[in-house]
Amino acid sequence: MGIGRVWRMEGNDDALIAKRFGYVSKFLDERMRRLVAASEAKAAGYGGVSMVARVTGVSRRAIHIGLHELTRPPAATPRAGRIRKSGGGRKKTVSYDLTLKRDLEALVEPTTRGDPMSQLRWTCKSVRRLAQELQAQGHKTSHRMVAELLKELGYSLQSNVKRLEGGKHPDRNAQFEYINQQVCEQQAQGNPVISVDTKKKELVGDFKNNGREWQLKGEPVPVRVHDFVIPELGKANPYGVYDLQHNEGWVSVGTDHDTAAFAVQTIRRWWQSMGKAIYPEAKQLMITADGGGSNGSRVRLWKTELQGLANELAIPIQVSHLPPGTSKWNKIEHRLFAFITQNWRAKPLISHEVIVNLIASTTNSKGLRVQCELDTNSYPPGTKVSPEEMAKVSLIPHHFHGEWNYTIKPY
Repeated sequence: MGIGRVWRMEGNDDALIAKRFGYVSKFLDERMRRLVAASEAKAAGYGGVSMVARVTGVSRRAIHIGLHELTRPPAATPRAGRIRKSGGGRKKTVSYDLTLKRDLEALVEPTTRGDPMSQLRWTCKSVRRLAQELQAQGHKTSHRMVAELLKELGYSLQSNVKRLEGGKHPDRNAQFEYINQQVCEQQAQGNPVISVDTKKKELVGDFKNNGREWQLKGEPVPVRVHDFVIPELGKANPYGVYDLQHNEGWVSVGTDHDTAAFAVQTIRRWWQSMGKAIYPEAKQLMITADGGGSNGSRVRLWKTELQGLANELAIPIQVSHLPPGTSKWNKIEHRLFAFITQNWRAKPLISHEVIVNLIASTTNSKGLRVQCELDTNSYPPGTKVSPEEMAKVSLIPHHFHGEWNYTIKPY
């Protein structure tokens, strides 16, 4: 995934300096303005000149002169003599180059992405690149001036934000309402309702893991520079089961492929280790899952494996899939997986044992409890399910979107 930042609109981040300077600025002459601004810049440390210039309007050149004056002894500092009249000094470039701001906005405006004639459509819009383009148009400017103008225009550096969900199914909300209704009914009857999904595959080894943890200063944990799979360790495939009513989770860490057989085996292990003891009188098991992946609504192997599980448990299994493009709303994502990621942040997953222990020790302020085991079984991909095998599945579609909601009865 590419990482970068582009100019976007944002407010003032340096309100304190601006507020302090605003209180006294009306009482200051030109010399005192630069001395006060210089003292703020000196107190701020590295980058203080640029920051103070941005929030006070005092030029960088004036602040540097003020910093020089602050280092000189009082006797060597010129006495307050003639103060320039209002409007004195060198004029800003924009005061006589009336099209500079307009041309700059035209270069950074997002609509230029769709203009095939724009020279910046396929390039990085850094302040130096923008300055070069403006200079090519005949403007006298620099990258520092471009940065200041962008701030004046209300732009700032920002990363991309994930907000677009893609296509929206017309019955998306209705499906969520149906799932909620079914979940409430099953829980009222004392039946288990679980949310299932596959967590992101993880490289096993001394690789960088995102996040930060407290370490002795200057002693970060060393990890590999390149994220190449270590053949003898491979990858870990965590598949999780989350009990909505009891805030408990089960995670199987697979070492082979993430298939429907692996998914159903994880549900089986959850039932044997946790579910059977919690729901001894269960008359039905309800599963909520994404619409794709190993537990997808159109995966034949998922349904045939569930038939085998229903036969073993001797109770029906009801399945409701989330509508397309809504996987982030799956309960397991933000009630279990999010806390697992938080628990192992900045910790290299050097072995399967470490992964299992980190997952099993995950908890939160609401009492989340997680059990985890390693699954070293083989789950070969590409298993075909014939029409004859599919016909043996005792699948009953529901009246509402039977492709998303169905019950598999034992026989």
